[in-house]
This record gives sequence, C-alpha cells and structure tokens, in this order.
Amino acid sequence: MSRPTALVADDEPLLREALVRQLGRAWPELDVVALARNGREAVRMFEAQRPDVCFLDVHMPGLSGLDAARQIGQRAHLVFVTAYDQYAVRAFAEGVLDYVVKPVEPARLAATVERLQARLRDARPLPDVDALLQQLDARLQAAPAPLRWIRAQAGATLRMIAVDDIDYLRADAKYTAIAWRDDAGSPARALINTPLKELLAQLDPTQFAQVHRSVVVNLRAISHVTRGDNETATIHLKGRNEVLPVSRSHLHLFRQM
Repeated sequence: MSRPTALVADDEPLLREALVRQLGRAWPELDVVALARNGREAVRMFEAQRPDVCFLDVHMPGLSGLDAARQIGQRAHLVFVTAYDQYAVRAFAEGVLDYVVKPVEPARLAATVERLQARLRDARPLPDVDALLQQLDARLQAAPAPLRWIRAQAGATLRMIAVDDIDYLRADAKYTAIAWRDDAGSPARALINTPLKELLAQLDPTQFAQVHRSVVVNLRAISHVTRGDNETATIHLKGRNEVLPVSRSHLHLFRQM
C-alpha cells in the first residue's frame, strides 16, 4: 500500500512549519507533499499532487480555506485549521468534517489523525460538504472583528497603540504590560488595567499566541526560539533585548524535528 499524502496550507510560515513537525510525530507514515501559503496555492498544488488529505487554514488572504475546500470538494479528506473554536459547526463534533484549533494541541491532532487513518483504511466515501461549508462560512462571517487598537492612559495623555505594532503582552500584577513600537520604530512600553486574559480573547489568534500563562507574543515579532532545559524554551524578539519564556504546555508551537 502506498503511503498517504497530505497538503498543508497556512499563510503563517511559523504555524505552517509547526503543524508539519507535529504531523511528523503523530503520523510518521504521512508524506506532506505540498505546502501552500494561501488558498490559491492550495488549489493549484492539490491539482498537481492530488494528496489524500488537505489541512486548510480557515483564514487565509485572497482565497480562504473554505473557498479552497469548495474547489477541492470530495476529492480529498479535509481538515480545517482554525483559531475560532467557538464558531465550529456541529458537523465537526459529529465527525463529518474535522478540525484542529491553533495553537494545535498534540492530543487533539492525534485524535484527528486516528480518524483520518480509519477513513483511509476503510476507503470510506468522501461526504458532500457543500452545505456544511456554507454553514461554517456563515458562522465565521458573524464572528466579531479582532481588536485593532489599545488605549493606554499615562496621566493626562491618552495613547492609541495599534495592535499590529505590539511585540508582546505580559501580565504584570493587576495590570498588563504592552511592549510595542512607537512611530519611530523604537521599543516602548505601557501599562493598562485590562487583564491579559480579556485582551487575548479580542486579539487575532492567527497573529498572537499565548506562549506562557503570563505572556502573549506577536508571532511576526519573533526572531528565533531557543530550547532550554525541562521542556521549556525562550523567545528572542526582533530589535528588542527582552527574552520571553515558553512554558512546557505551549512548547509544541516551536518544537523541532
């Protein structure tokens, strides 16, 4: 029997590579034959490679993962990679479609792999998912827009901080410390009263990831990650001297082969 093949599509290179590494551990027999940066690439690479399984990020620029899934149709087993667990349709839970949530947890991925292996082994017919994709699309369209600005008060001065300029957020006693870049691109810090947990729920989960119970980082601000002892790691940022901790429960985001 030939080895199963897969396509992985995600516009964030760090998350795309992390999923490939996790698949290598969870499903060693799987050959990832195509890596796509957006939905258009995913469809083009699917037509060229015809993989058995497609892991599609729901939110990609241009052609989304849902759009790509409609074009792929019943020619492959589909797994959606989403940051919006609360908007997953009931069909996911019933096993008609499958999904994993960013950051991808090993246990959830292992369960997904087990279901895919069973479907491939039993040669089950692929379901018609058009109606389910429309339902999921409607749910996602109703999702609230991610936070774009954070207000930081310092005395009589109110500063508007663009979320895209933030490098990381860190819980600091009763406050949250915001590390960001000012208009000149220089590192800056501000304290706000909003709890980190409340902010995290409003941030774009495709751009920001919790790496420690007290730290959320902008994935685009990461320079490199260094492995440490006891299944931990540290994050080094572009143009900043601070080093951020990565706890054991979040290390799978950066685990190497």
